Amino acid sequence: MHTLSTINNLGLLYKNLGQLQEAERMYERALAGREKALGPDHMDTLTTVNNLGGLYINLGWLQEAERMYVRVLAGREKALGPDHMDTLTTINNLGRLYIDLGRLQEAERMYEWALAGREKASGSDHMDTLTTANNLGLLYKNLGRLQEAEKMYERALAGYDKALGPDHIGTLTIVNNLGGLYSTLGRLQKAKRMYEQALAGREKALGPDHLDTLTTVNNLGGLYINLGQLQEAERMYERALAGREKALGPDHIDALTTANNLAGLYIDLGQPQEAERMYKQALAGRKKASGPDYMDTVSVNYLYTEHKTVNARVKVEERYK
Repeated sequence: MHTLSTINNLGLLYKNLGQLQEAERMYERALAGREKALGPDHMDTLTTVNNLGGLYINLGWLQEAERMYVRVLAGREKALGPDHMDTLTTINNLGRLYIDLGRLQEAERMYEWALAGREKASGSDHMDTLTTANNLGLLYKNLGRLQEAEKMYERALAGYDKALGPDHIGTLTIVNNLGGLYSTLGRLQKAKRMYEQALAGREKALGPDHLDTLTTVNNLGGLYINLGQLQEAERMYERALAGREKALGPDHIDALTTANNLAGLYIDLGQPQEAERMYKQALAGRKKASGPDYMDTVSVNYLYTEHKTVNARVKVEERYK
């Protein structure tokens, strides 16, 4: 049992270091061992299943993540009850996953369930409660309920700042989220302050190549475009792309998103050949991930760049209807 716990903990360590393939290997080894030794519904087994769910999200394997989390929720509800803290943690995790899957009403139901349960069990200032408040902020932002999002984010930030300090990685996550919200609200200077605070803190705490650091780098790239600071935007996007390709591979959705962002920036900078190269890279990756008939902005923009005419773009769009 001690060996399996060590293997599981190694998986967590590798995940925190951004070494996702090694983390997957450790977690799957721990899961196989715990299922055999303890059974599929044992709490330790479900802990590893839960860990795998989180890792699959980082890897972009969202259907696999859902399968893991649904299994954990069923097991924990049965063994511990719906109001137990571990059950509420799984509900919170499912809410986050449903956001990634675009199932926002299901996400709202999960988060509000988790928030009510955590407030009742632990109080409004407990870290778990504040985490769910932050998650609800993200959801409300995605739903366009921006004032509600701001209220949740600011509640979460005040609590994290008080409990953990401004340099804690949890605090920095909320700072990064507030940067995104302020950008959406058009408060660009406030967004810049938030993103730059998040970047400095994440570089110090996690290192320059950690995926969370690179997320803030990518976010800053987009903000600098809105501020008209195109050279700064280019520097951010190129850094984010190099880091994501190294950590996740060139065909991961996050790497492809940054490649597409960089292509659009190259057009703004008057570098059409660089833009075409990026669009080709993004299109090839999307086709590989989703099949040759997949149609999105990447493929339309690339083919428009290639054909150089509005009529060609119309034909391309019609082809993919």
